[in-house]
Amino acid sequence: MCIILPMDIITTHIGADFDSLAAMVAAKRLYPQAELVFPGSQEKCVRDYLAQEFRNIYVFKKIKHIDLQRVTRLIVVDTRQVNRLGGVAECLRNPHLAIHLYDHHPDTPGDLKGELEEIHPFGSTTTLFVRLFQQRNITLKPEEATLMALGIYEDTGSFLHSSTCPEDLCAAAWLLGQGANLDIVTQFVSRELSAEQINLISRLQQHAQSYVIRGVTVVISILTEEEYIDDFAVVVQRLMVMENIDVLFALISMGERTYLIARSRIPEINVGTVAREFGGGGHASAAAATIRDLTIAEAEERLVGFLHDHIRPKAVAAEMMSAPAITVTPDVSIEQANRLMTRYNVTVLPVVRTNAGHENGSTPTGLLGMISRMVVEKAIFHKLGSLPVAEYMTTDIATLPESGTLADVQRLIVENRQRLIPVVNGEQIVGVITRTDLISLLVNDPGHLPGDLLRGDERPSVERTRNLGGVMTQVLPREIIVLLREIGESAAGLGCNAYVAGGFVRDLLLHVKNTDIDIVIEGDGIRFAKYLADKHRGIVHPHEKFGTATVIFPDQTRIDVATARLEYYEHPAAKPTVELSSIKLDLYRRDFTINAMAIHLNPERFGALVDYFNCQNDLKERRIQVLHNLSFVEDPTRIFRAIRFEGRLDFTITRHTEKLIKNTVQMNLFDRFEEPRFFHELKLILSENDPIPALRRMAGFKLFPFLWPDLRPHPKIDRRFIHSLNQANQAISWFQLLYLSDKVETWMVYLLTIFSRSRTKELINFCHRFDLVPKQRKKLIQQKVDVEKIAQEMYKRPYLKPSEIYWLLIDLQPEGWLYLMTIARKRYIQQAVSLFVTQLRMVKPLISGDELKRMGYIPGPQFRTILNHLIERQLDGAIGTHQQAMDFLRNTYPAVSGKS
Repeated sequence: MCIILPMDIITTHIGADFDSLAAMVAAKRLYPQAELVFPGSQEKCVRDYLAQEFRNIYVFKKIKHIDLQRVTRLIVVDTRQVNRLGGVAECLRNPHLAIHLYDHHPDTPGDLKGELEEIHPFGSTTTLFVRLFQQRNITLKPEEATLMALGIYEDTGSFLHSSTCPEDLCAAAWLLGQGANLDIVTQFVSRELSAEQINLISRLQQHAQSYVIRGVTVVISILTEEEYIDDFAVVVQRLMVMENIDVLFALISMGERTYLIARSRIPEINVGTVAREFGGGGHASAAAATIRDLTIAEAEERLVGFLHDHIRPKAVAAEMMSAPAITVTPDVSIEQANRLMTRYNVTVLPVVRTNAGHENGSTPTGLLGMISRMVVEKAIFHKLGSLPVAEYMTTDIATLPESGTLADVQRLIVENRQRLIPVVNGEQIVGVITRTDLISLLVNDPGHLPGDLLRGDERPSVERTRNLGGVMTQVLPREIIVLLREIGESAAGLGCNAYVAGGFVRDLLLHVKNTDIDIVIEGDGIRFAKYLADKHRGIVHPHEKFGTATVIFPDQTRIDVATARLEYYEHPAAKPTVELSSIKLDLYRRDFTINAMAIHLNPERFGALVDYFNCQNDLKERRIQVLHNLSFVEDPTRIFRAIRFEGRLDFTITRHTEKLIKNTVQMNLFDRFEEPRFFHELKLILSENDPIPALRRMAGFKLFPFLWPDLRPHPKIDRRFIHSLNQANQAISWFQLLYLSDKVETWMVYLLTIFSRSRTKELINFCHRFDLVPKQRKKLIQQKVDVEKIAQEMYKRPYLKPSEIYWLLIDLQPEGWLYLMTIARKRYIQQAVSLFVTQLRMVKPLISGDELKRMGYIPGPQFRTILNHLIERQLDGAIGTHQQAMDFLRNTYPAVSGKS
């Protein structure tokens, strides 16, 4: 019987480039037993590199040297298309073949499917592997790092291609740290053109012909060569740059085959889609195909036909807009704006500096912002109808000139969530484009439809329905992914939909590990929580009023379950009234856009991102933005969450959101706070690693008088205040770096620091006002009183013995030690605290209580006196051994002893 030994092979597409080669070598680090196999020829520059720079490091085999029937695992990099695997594709017929895929190209019909898939839309496949290496702490040899840098630089066009992602730049930086040699990268990526290539560019120019297809200019150039020409793509790229061409297709016939090289730098043409019509592939900006069974003339004719099908035409804003624009001036009241919307049946009004054109026929000028019906109705509901629209208008408004394109309109309406676009001519508002105008254009002419509405193989510019399964695998522990899958399966079994939402999704997209799981159920959340707890033998704590529950599993894993709900507020700063709702309305009630995303957990859509409001844009741009303009009026605590997120995530609160915060502060809504809810937000801010930037921000918004109205003197951001907070921060950092078992509540240290210049009475009033729990209240007050008393004692006595330091500090809590270090104006006090924390408090009596009993000492109050005296002598260095301790006891307390 013949036994077939199993074999793993790593391969890529035919015509391998540097990204393919680098990805193969990277995969070898993950699959060290696998064979490296090229499915066909490589680009000339790759062959030169292998001959010059990478010899004797890895062995690359040809297909003829591989028994494809032995292949039991196929690792494919930089492609998923079967027709690009050449002869390697034969092993796809092997029974029980395991396929692992690593690729950065967009999905296409007929793509291979694998039991392991790492698919990410980076600028290169190599970037994908670099991120895996970073996660697994894999280091590289300089030669490997250089090759991988080559792959990234080549496939991103030295980071100039539109497909370049921030991850590509980060990956390149990491490779430089691993020893990548940029001289070699420059040698192979930025090569001088040869005389033959210069001649080719000249001939391409001569044979270039421009086509204007649906308003877009496309250049097609055709050449016929008797012999194969390497690096033809380099020539095409250079021609595009030299002639400043937006879209270039080059068809070159070499031997029996015709090759297509395509480049685009405008959104109207996705050359990857066109190349796939010829059986090739690539990205929106760069693609290629090998054309068989067509003459070059037939290929050109077919190419022009495909372009008519796939080009998204330009459309000028002047042709799409509705005119005249219905506008209001900033002094118009919200109630008047509401009546105007009803009269003209519009949902958004631009706010302009002068004259509303609908009333006198003149053209409105000076755009200031816009206000929507939703904001107007909410404001009226909250009895704010008499205020001018300027108070709650949205001010971050993008406009278009009359020559704006369809791509511009789509970008503003879809990506910026702007429901109305003013069309301007200088200062004048000549018309508006609404979402209805855009939809009418798209529906009435399917040729205008963007790719993501037409074909699954078109890569949308904003991936609002992307699947995050791969990201979850990278970021989350396996047990969390398993739990999320079980939650989705349980929801499906109960006939409801389950989502994980909020900060968990935000941090996942930021590639930050977060195991704080909030589940939203479209259905009965409490019923689902009870079912899940029974299934896993856990405990459930329901909260019927809010439709929420907490499930605690046997391993103490906790998840919060909520029924998808809609909240509305009876009056500003009220507690919300809750109604059942859908996931869309549940997300709309969230505080900020970056927290208004969810991930579907049901099996049929597991990992699908739910992003109704295009929140990814705000996450990408690192900005904090509310979902609607009355958000802070309804819940002023969101102001403090905005400040906290800004500091923690290193994001920026948008100018419009800043304006809404200032409006809310001026309304003085803080007196209506439910105090414990407010203190919870303040506590979270003071628990951050460095709350000082947040405190600065709070001072900038004039929030301090609301926080501490009776504090004397009022805290202000002055040099002394900042110095105290910095001292607290340094003390906390020092303590944490000691890695001691003592737990410290850092927010208490900062709060004590803020009250350091105030009387104890003011801290007591603060605790009562915010209804702190008795344990916290007692601890704060006790530490303030004791520490400040100790500080005064230490100022008077700069030369304390170790035992004196010990007795002064032994009864303090860790928060007290750090508060003392914070307010200490003398270095010797800080040194004394450090000595106590790291050494003195660890000292134990050399003789134990049990030993005293055996020596005949009678247990009682004097026991503690004896032991304390012994510790004191040890601390001051008078006693260092057990025998010395014994002698000390016999000499000092002889009358107590019953034995010699």
